[in-house]
Amino acid sequence: MQFLLRLLTRIPLRLLYPWSALMYFVAYHVMRWRRDDCERDVGNAFPDKSANERAVIVRRSYRNLADTLVEAFWGFGASAAAIKRRVAIENPELVQRCFDAKQSVVLLTAHYGNWEWLLLAAGVHFGIEIDVVYQPQRVAALDAFLRDARCRFGSRLIPRNEFIYDLLSRAEQVRAYALIADQTPKHKNDPRHWTRFLNQDTAFFVGAGKIAKFLDAKVLYVKMRRVGRGYYSVHLSTIAEPPYDEVEDIQIVERYARNLERDIRDSPWDWLWLQKKWKIKRPTVSAEPTAKPAAAP
Repeated sequence: MQFLLRLLTRIPLRLLYPWSALMYFVAYHVMRWRRDDCERDVGNAFPDKSANERAVIVRRSYRNLADTLVEAFWGFGASAAAIKRRVAIENPELVQRCFDAKQSVVLLTAHYGNWEWLLLAAGVHFGIEIDVVYQPQRVAALDAFLRDARCRFGSRLIPRNEFIYDLLSRAEQVRAYALIADQTPKHKNDPRHWTRFLNQDTAFFVGAGKIAKFLDAKVLYVKMRRVGRGYYSVHLSTIAEPPYDEVEDIQIVERYARNLERDIRDSPWDWLWLQKKWKIKRPTVSAEPTAKPAAAP
């Protein structure tokens, strides 16, 4: 199975895009995969937009997801030079300065643009080991293929159930953590923070803030823009840095949420609406007050 998957990654990207069009057609028009959920969430997020504007967002989000999938597959076999040519990072020196100063860094990103290419590009541009927490696949051969593909340029994948041990055992080392922080805490015991996000009460994991404070690390928000089909631009910005004496965990999460919300409003079809972000609802009675949105730094 791994041999077949590796062979398929050698297909030129221009030959994969027709498959993207087919995937879009089947998912959106034939199967209507999660379409009702997507249309509802887009409608709740943008009540001031017309029905036609919301329909455009939904259709383009399906198209972009299909492109993201075939691009990711191609990227698993692409050279470092090819990835660097297609994903430009405007200010990678922010990460290098942290390592030069012996300071850990937490990179917060989202299911926005092409997150698989972002991981590969980070390894190429930064030239350092990037720690990434991931959920292992149930099929062993697929899991091994994805691990090898994602780690080719310096990333280090940490299984979710080993994360706490890894964090504590390597606490004294200077490291870079990359977190896709827009995922939803679905399990009952997952620590969460509720805030107004895209016009709705929304739950976020609080782990990013806790990790940053534990490691005394700088937190960088990673903004990825689609500048053309198969081409992206990345910009890093600081949203928190030591000392953290007066900074709460949720403040870091809030700043992340505000930055992400701004990016989604700028280009809503580049976000993964199909992840069912609002699958869980805020309890009617909760000890956690909904945070008042703060301005993004």
